[in-house]
Amino acid sequence: MTEQYTPSVIEKSWYTWWEVSGLFTTDSSISKAQFVMILPPPSVTGALHIGHGLTAAIQDTIVRWRRMSGYNVLWVPGMDHAGIATQVVISF
Repeated sequence: MTEQYTPSVIEKSWYTWWEVSGLFTTDSSISKAQFVMILPPPSVTGALHIGHGLTAAIQDTIVRWRRMSGYNVLWVPGMDHAGIATQVVISF
């Protein structure tokens, strides 16, 4: 086991499996109600804090609850929200 987590090594093999398993898509042939949640990345500072952990935990709970309630669920990573932090820094 490696001493530290190295995403390029670990996620390389997993990412292919995630794609093949269809984890980044919903099944459009299912007549269940759709539920999609966008997961924002860390802010422009790149520093993760308890707010990120709390947000991810809450989103994970909501997504799992919707899936268990019968929804066709997709949890999408990648909506940028760093503009607010950048605008605050630039405006001063």
